[in-house]
Amino acid sequence: MRIPAQSVCTAIRDDIVSGVHERGGRLTEELLARRYGVSRVPVREALRTLEAEGFVVTRRHAGACVAEPTEREAADLLEMRALLEPLAAARAAQHRTEAHLKVLRGLVRLGQERARRDQGEDLRSLVGWFHETLAQASDGPGLVALLGQLRRKIDWMYAMGEGAASTESWSERAAIVDAVARGDAERARSLTAAHAERVRGAHRLRPAARGASVREAQRAVNTVALPN
Repeated sequence: MRIPAQSVCTAIRDDIVSGVHERGGRLTEELLARRYGVSRVPVREALRTLEAEGFVVTRRHAGACVAEPTEREAADLLEMRALLEPLAAARAAQHRTEAHLKVLRGLVRLGQERARRDQGEDLRSLVGWFHETLAQASDGPGLVALLGQLRRKIDWMYAMGEGAASTESWSERAAIVDAVARGDAERARSLTAAHAERVRGAHRLRPAARGASVREAQRAVNTVALPN
């Protein structure tokens, strides 16, 4: 069975974000193919996609390498998200379904509960799921894809501080959900803009840490097609 390049792309991207492939490090097709247990063809396709997304660059005499964003480029990611998330919230107020609201409310309840218990690792995942669901409720595929790409890059470049997952932050998210549920697009927009601006300061740039070698034990690739 041919493993789709999309699945290989997701696996490589996840390893870049988590630091397995260090910033500036070479991405050799042969070693990547060995690590993910695939041929070089889907690896080559995946690297082209990741270059278009900004995770990979092609350098003369070196080939494909993990990108090394500057501090300015990293700061731009937070600024772009602060502009796009309010738009997604406003559109969610107009297009959300009851299923979206059920998920959003459930995530808020879990987030508030785990923030009180100071379960940091769980909270980071819940924050991501909340904002992904809010974007999906906007019913705008292009906007959803762009915000998803921004979130992955921000996870790559920044560590999320306590302020982004505090009980106060979850109270703000609860208010956003209430505005979305009422169909109040302008209030959803303004609340999300204020929230994005406040948590922006809770992000800290990650140091460019040494990554693990791609010669490590082979990693299985999820063959289920996932959105990039």
